[in-house]
Amino acid sequence: MAGQEPENRAKQDREKAGQSAAIRGLLVYAKPHKRQFVGVVGCTIIAIAADLLQPYIVKIAIDDHLMNGSKEFSPLLLLGGLYLLLSLLSLLFSYIQNQLIQIAGQGIVMQLRKDLFRHLSRLSPSFYDRMSSGGLVTHISGDTETVSQFFTQVCLSLVRDGMTLAFILFFMFQLDPVLAGYSLLLLPAIALIAALFRGYMRKTYQLSRSRLSRLIAFTAENLSGMNLVQAFHQEREQVKQFEDRNSSYYEANLREIRTNVLFNRSFDLLGNLSVAFVTWIGGRAVYGEGLEFGVLYAFITYIRQFFQPINSITQQWNTLQAASVSADRIWRLFKTNSELADKGVTTIGQDGDPRRAVGAVRFNDVVFGYTPEEPVLQGISLDIEPGQRIGIVGTTGAGKSSLISLLCRFYDTQRGSVTIDGVDVRQIPLVQLRRAVGLVQQEPYLFSGSIIDNVRLFDSSISPEQVREACRFVGADALVGRLPDGYETLLSEKGSGLSAGERQLISFARIVVFRPSILILDEATANLDSSTEQMVQQALNSVSVGRTTFVIAHRISTVMDADRIIVLRSGRIAESGSHSELMRRGGYYARLYAHSQGEQEEQPAG
Repeated sequence: MAGQEPENRAKQDREKAGQSAAIRGLLVYAKPHKRQFVGVVGCTIIAIAADLLQPYIVKIAIDDHLMNGSKEFSPLLLLGGLYLLLSLLSLLFSYIQNQLIQIAGQGIVMQLRKDLFRHLSRLSPSFYDRMSSGGLVTHISGDTETVSQFFTQVCLSLVRDGMTLAFILFFMFQLDPVLAGYSLLLLPAIALIAALFRGYMRKTYQLSRSRLSRLIAFTAENLSGMNLVQAFHQEREQVKQFEDRNSSYYEANLREIRTNVLFNRSFDLLGNLSVAFVTWIGGRAVYGEGLEFGVLYAFITYIRQFFQPINSITQQWNTLQAASVSADRIWRLFKTNSELADKGVTTIGQDGDPRRAVGAVRFNDVVFGYTPEEPVLQGISLDIEPGQRIGIVGTTGAGKSSLISLLCRFYDTQRGSVTIDGVDVRQIPLVQLRRAVGLVQQEPYLFSGSIIDNVRLFDSSISPEQVREACRFVGADALVGRLPDGYETLLSEKGSGLSAGERQLISFARIVVFRPSILILDEATANLDSSTEQMVQQALNSVSVGRTTFVIAHRISTVMDADRIIVLRSGRIAESGSHSELMRRGGYYARLYAHSQGEQEEQPAG
């Protein structure tokens, strides 16, 4: 245990250093808004001065006019007008100050979100293998919002409340240095209360936030898997678990609220005791004619205002802590680099157009594994002629999708190379490579938007007429015609409302629109019934004409008409040839085919 303490302290020091570095890094985003921040400081000075001069105006009215028996009304009217003017100035410049800080803060966070999303979109797929989408959404939404609070709340509080304290002390010493000195005796008590509450408030805040995060995660998980919950009749059990988490958050939230209330009331009590103390000391001085009554009034007003900025600054401690943690998480994302270095300089295709590439693909003694210790592909060598249709089959885990991921350059090989038209894919700029290779996956992803935007993927350079032609080419025009608004029909997330076959036809239309020279179909018909598969197969045949096509499939029937079938087994090529050639050999492929036929025969019996 003794050895763990220095280690824990070192870890905490590293975390604090990382958070401080992250805050400094994010302050770079504040530089373009320095005029707004200068304006905030200027407006704050005017607003605070106008606010704190008001008790001084009342002091003048009391001591110089009311207490000396003056019956002239015009000076009091002038002082009243000045008081009203100061109130309006305080209101006006407070409003401008808040507008400026919000413009700066929201502008900073808007640019931060933009840069963060752009950075995430450039990271390699291996990064997303390690990170959950929910966590990344939290970074983009929750963490950036917390950073926004740092600029709009913490920074504003430090400037406004810090200046307010300084101005109050200045006016108090101007009025009466002795009474101001007595007032400073309260500072140790204030510091003690703040120190006692700060650690406890931080713990209650963190406890509440962590339990809220668990509640949200549990809710999101259950909403996503509600079909499974209902299928196994687990509603009562899940509701019970939700109630447990909800009650836990309820208790933590009440604990946080009680802490805040106790802290605020402690400051209120201290403030009231301070007013009573100043009234007692000052009242005795007034009776002894050592202090003017107007000065005592102003002092009482300033003492009441003295605790507000201290309370506000202390309350911002939790926000500062949360912002530091959020900034650290965001900065770690920014420091995460893609494992795929995009340093390609060699173009492919006629006139540098990757869509006009010849489409010759070669795998040269490829070795690859998601971890170096566990290779998934071992010594794969393949030569694919332009325009060939290649079927890739094998059991789960044989390396089918891994092989194609290397061609798309979602990952890089540990040994060997993958070339297109004789050019190593690592030497091709990623933007060109992704234009040359088109991918249709088992679960086609549709975005929230119109049919047109989903086909052209929001690329405005592709005209609506080109989209319609593509849909007609793959046979999707009829289904679009049945939709209420045709091609302008707005789809919800993931294209809910469309069948699996209809979503797949939309993904084929994308291929026609973007015209890649190499087409990859990764289990594109695996989740379709036989009639829908036949419709999609016709579209597939239309799309693959003139393109080098790779078809990954579990079902042998999907690749039987391929020019060549590659049979993978345990990361190696077990066999290669046409369907008839492989069947004549009577090897591994023939056994796979016999097994698939046996499964098909057994299904009707079930």
